[in-house]
Amino acid sequence: MKRTLIVLLAVVFLLALAGVAAWWLSTPESPSQARPQTPAGSPATIRGAAAFEGAGFGGVSMTALESHALPWRLVSAALVLSAQSRNPDLPTNLDTLSDELARFGFLARGEPVNRPDVAQAPDRVMPFGFTYGDLAPLWGLKFRAANLGCAACHAGVTYDADGLPKPDAAWLGMPNTSLNLEAYTRGVFDALRNGIKNPDALLETIDRLYPDLGWRQRATTRYLVLPLVRNRLSNLGDTDRPLPFPNGLPGSTNGVAALKFKTGVALHSGDAGDNGIVSIPDLGYRHWRTSLLVDGSYSLPGANPSRPTRIADLTANRLTGLAKITSFFTVPSMGVHPDMAIRHLDDATDIYSFLAQSYRPMDFPGPVNRQLAEAGEAVFARECETCHGTYEWKEGRPTLVGYPNWRGDVGTDPLRADTFTKALAETFNDTVYASEMIIQPTGEYAAPPLTGLWASAPYLHNGSVPSLHHLLNPDLRPDTFMVGGHALDFERVGLRLTADGTYPNSYKPFSVPVPYDTSMPGQTNDGHHQGEDLSPTDKQSLLEYLKLL
Repeated sequence: MKRTLIVLLAVVFLLALAGVAAWWLSTPESPSQARPQTPAGSPATIRGAAAFEGAGFGGVSMTALESHALPWRLVSAALVLSAQSRNPDLPTNLDTLSDELARFGFLARGEPVNRPDVAQAPDRVMPFGFTYGDLAPLWGLKFRAANLGCAACHAGVTYDADGLPKPDAAWLGMPNTSLNLEAYTRGVFDALRNGIKNPDALLETIDRLYPDLGWRQRATTRYLVLPLVRNRLSNLGDTDRPLPFPNGLPGSTNGVAALKFKTGVALHSGDAGDNGIVSIPDLGYRHWRTSLLVDGSYSLPGANPSRPTRIADLTANRLTGLAKITSFFTVPSMGVHPDMAIRHLDDATDIYSFLAQSYRPMDFPGPVNRQLAEAGEAVFARECETCHGTYEWKEGRPTLVGYPNWRGDVGTDPLRADTFTKALAETFNDTVYASEMIIQPTGEYAAPPLTGLWASAPYLHNGSVPSLHHLLNPDLRPDTFMVGGHALDFERVGLRLTADGTYPNSYKPFSVPVPYDTSMPGQTNDGHHQGEDLSPTDKQSLLEYLKLL
């Protein structure tokens, strides 16, 4: 009896030891394999560019997998099958996957043309803009997880001298004005829901897409990942969409609704009533701001958010403070837990060094009338400087030398400002970020720097105005227009559209465009009438000047 007890205790001990070993050898978080390698001793600007392109920020983790990260091989197979359901002649390969992602506005085959020369391009096996790595909930149960990185939204297409987009050549820091997260999330949802109806076809597609996949990963996908996805979809019931709020239009996102959803804060009013979309901005000169986001809801602690910023204020401490705020944005955008997000502060600080010290948007690719542009400087100083900052000519282009941190009401759609509530701000009083930033609703909008403005169309905070010409002529603003995969109109500075708001028949967009309807909640094109009373010559001079910012 005693011998039997000893044997049983030994078995229990060995099982417990095996369990501890399996947990110890698990991989609950993975560094992103999309990150370029930089030489040892590289300055922060180089490290920051690499982090901007591919750092994971904790988004490739089991925690993020609960809401944002995806089991990529299963998802990619489902997307390929979805594409083949529309066109059975499509081959089962990664080119079909890239084409499918390009439909949603991803620069799937993009490579950054402004990546530092010393940074070694990653041996990328996934589309550009995604971060990815291998997770193992237990030792031996390994699968690939992917999430959206900084570059998904904040690396835009470059343009040729005719205003045509070059989606294979991306520019880190410029906005991806065609990325349609609403279409993407719905596309993944529909593809998975249809794919699990025929799991054998789904698994066979994985084998054909990834022929080098090992037997352990195949088994993990079949016996762990697939049942988890099936259970997750079952929990969503009969809904026709994965999220209870609109997730944006091409070039716009809905971060406040995403943050509420992630933290369990009640939505504003549900569905279209939470359509507080924000157009993705160029990131030039963002370090001049004392508060971030379109409504200035996130501020540096101890700073007066409305105090003008001068060059002397751009200290290392300021960059670190802004980096802390920015690291928090991975909570709604990547599903990272706040306690995990702050651990990636070094990468966020390096990114601010890159943006503050070496980033500049692509030069305007079209013609610029320099004489009119120089005359436009005075128009800008008179009409725009009070809100958007003071620029001086340096090295042949206007350079920001003072920023007012203006915030107020110019009559634009109020929904986005209204959706950021006191209840949302109070959610973070008990987190590590409570002492790192001031979070408060403002009910107003913060005027941004205008650097890279030409690449940011459509305009206003919600992307409701297709060109700067329309911005200066409010009576000409269209009620509806197409957006996504667009070419540029160099004369009007914005989307190249016909009189009825569609694309020219001769132009084929690189992503699927959608109509922007200004009658929808959060999408009205009212307000910001500054400049409408200028003479035609002054308007043209101002447009030429704005091309150079």
